[in-house]
Amino acid sequence: MASGVANLGKMPELRSRILYTLALLAVYRVGVFITVPGVDRGVMEQYIQGAAGGFLGLFNMFSGGAIKQLSIFALGVMPYISASIILQLMTVVVPALERLSKEGERGRQKINQYTRYGTILLGVIQGSGISLWLASLNQAGGAAEGVIVGGGFGFKVLAVLALTTGTVFLMWLGEQITERGIGNGISLIIFSGIVAGLPDALVQTWNLSTLGGGDMEVPQLVMIMAIIMAVIGFIVFFERGQRRIPVRYAKKVVGTKMYGGQNTYLPLKVNTAGVIPPIFASSILLFPQTLAGLFPDATIVEWMNTALLPGKTFYNLLYIGLIIFFCYFYTAVTFNPIDVADNMKKFGGFIPGIRAGKKTAEYIDRVLTRITLGGAVYISAVCVLPTFLQTELGVPFYFGGTALLIVVSVGLDTVQQIESHMITRNYEGFGGSGGPRVRGRRRG
Repeated sequence: MASGVANLGKMPELRSRILYTLALLAVYRVGVFITVPGVDRGVMEQYIQGAAGGFLGLFNMFSGGAIKQLSIFALGVMPYISASIILQLMTVVVPALERLSKEGERGRQKINQYTRYGTILLGVIQGSGISLWLASLNQAGGAAEGVIVGGGFGFKVLAVLALTTGTVFLMWLGEQITERGIGNGISLIIFSGIVAGLPDALVQTWNLSTLGGGDMEVPQLVMIMAIIMAVIGFIVFFERGQRRIPVRYAKKVVGTKMYGGQNTYLPLKVNTAGVIPPIFASSILLFPQTLAGLFPDATIVEWMNTALLPGKTFYNLLYIGLIIFFCYFYTAVTFNPIDVADNMKKFGGFIPGIRAGKKTAEYIDRVLTRITLGGAVYISAVCVLPTFLQTELGVPFYFGGTALLIVVSVGLDTVQQIESHMITRNYEGFGGSGGPRVRGRRRG
């Protein structure tokens, strides 16, 4: 590990990418503390702390603490994620968008442009919901009395403008990180927001124990830490898990040279969809809360506010159902067995015992369907962990579950991308000299 980190200094391009990523994430963290004009940060923070175990606590976690500050980044990247969901669903059912998705780089750029427009639209809608919600809090009094100054039409317009602009800026930051930095920008923004809250969560856990002056016994504290470490190992195990389908390539002679004759494998990840399903599912479950600000007196909205609270049975069942759905949906969008089978057939590859072409595609699809079910169950089990921690162990904050899955998964993905950069430039990865040294052709 130490030698792998030392090698980063020998690679100017990779070093600049990492520094660029860290710089943009630092900009994001600074922006979290810029409050929407007209909002009293202190009153808002007290109100959110009082609701830390419910919907606002979950929303605050995904926004990296921005909702507690009522920052210009309070909406986070959720409008962008929601717009991506809508565009991907429409790609499946709208022929024009389906043709665009198959036009290569030009088609992807066009769909990305539509996603940006959708992000702005959803930002305006969700920003309007938050501004109306703030006005209702101010009128209701109680713990939230004085949260905003005024609350008239001018404040609402300014709040919507600030929140939508903040979301668009985060979207731009994410795209810049993906293009010029290292890792997936949107995932890293969510990752950094969650990690920024971990030190405070650790301090709270310590203060709850008898060692910190609380009532929690030391064995219970040790058990919580053991559960967290076990879940981390569980996540790493499944994220690294693959189903390797053996593939053989027939030999062919071209001129005086012989090509092919290789034995390789097709790796199918147990969790092909990554952290996208829980993020998509959470963004959908958060959206009804926006409607509560727009239609506070509607009966259906009141029912959704009561039923869709984290920890409720209906919420957990719906959350698990959405995770399983998005696991299969996102896997189907990103991995096409027919294309894989056609490419294998084109280059003379085949799966032993399976006829090339349609039968190969059916076999790959059947295997992928089975392992995706296992991956969906694994993600669902990890994401409902906060409920167990809260109801059984009395931990009063989200420590584990979705947050832990995102942190570990994004961390693994980022490290793998760094290692791939190092390997292609003839350096060892983070494993140091203890593992096999993989060398590649130096670029440039």
